[in-house]
Amino acid sequence: DSKKIHITRVLNIEETREFYSWTADRIPMVSAHRGGPYPGYPENAIETFENVLKYTPAIIELDVAMTKDSVLVLMHDDDLDRTTNGTGKVNEVSFEYIKSLFLEDNDGKLTGFKVPTLKEALLWSKGKALLTVDIKRSVPFEKVIEEVRETESEAYAALISYTFPAAKKLHFLAPELMLSVTIRNEEEIERLEETGIPWNRVIAFTGVAEKSKTFNKALHEKGVFTILGTLGNLDRSAEARGDEIYVSFVQHGADILATDRPIEAARALQTLTPSNSSKSIYFYHAN
Repeated sequence: DSKKIHITRVLNIEETREFYSWTADRIPMVSAHRGGPYPGYPENAIETFENVLKYTPAIIELDVAMTKDSVLVLMHDDDLDRTTNGTGKVNEVSFEYIKSLFLEDNDGKLTGFKVPTLKEALLWSKGKALLTVDIKRSVPFEKVIEEVRETESEAYAALISYTFPAAKKLHFLAPELMLSVTIRNEEEIERLEETGIPWNRVIAFTGVAEKSKTFNKALHEKGVFTILGTLGNLDRSAEARGDEIYVSFVQHGADILATDRPIEAARALQTLTPSNSSKSIYFYHAN
């Protein structure tokens, strides 16, 4: 398909920090959870990322697992059964075996797409889309960081942490990288400050329930973008009650919606794009 794609381009990690530095004229965005699967497009597949970008600029969230022979691949579950035509646990099979498999979409339909390596996804992202990298249990942080550095994709790969000790460890190992950190309340704002991680390395994942305007404003005052997880409950209410609900989340201070419905959510948010934004320099429409 030769349809143009919506790309997000940063030239270096300084520009990435600039991009994620909160301004009132910021452009609300979607983050495609597990890469944005749709019928015919399985989760965590490069073809799926490309499909989302045909419709909208997006941050791509992906999941990293490790094979028995220590190859990093994109896979959400511990085992292969749900998303591939293979079987067994990712960390108990070889990369050779995984290479022989095909991905299935969320309806269980077999596709012609392969399980990507993390390296392939990182190389793909450069000049195309910012990523948030969800590192699955048992995958060594060091190995992920090594691949980010080897592929020189530092400007595109933000790492996801769910706890403050994990955030601290990631920051210690890779002080240059952006981190998505779970910050759901005032106490967690303070806890982040205690870690010593500078706010200009942080994107705040504020959880999966809507937050007050006041709380979002407190993060904005630190110069931080908020990611609201609409995946699950809030996506379901949008499906039931109408996609305008996405607009209200952003009006209450969410900057990025992490969603299982990135195409629909992005369509709803179009009305909120400021006509003039200091952030528009990062967005292109290209072949």
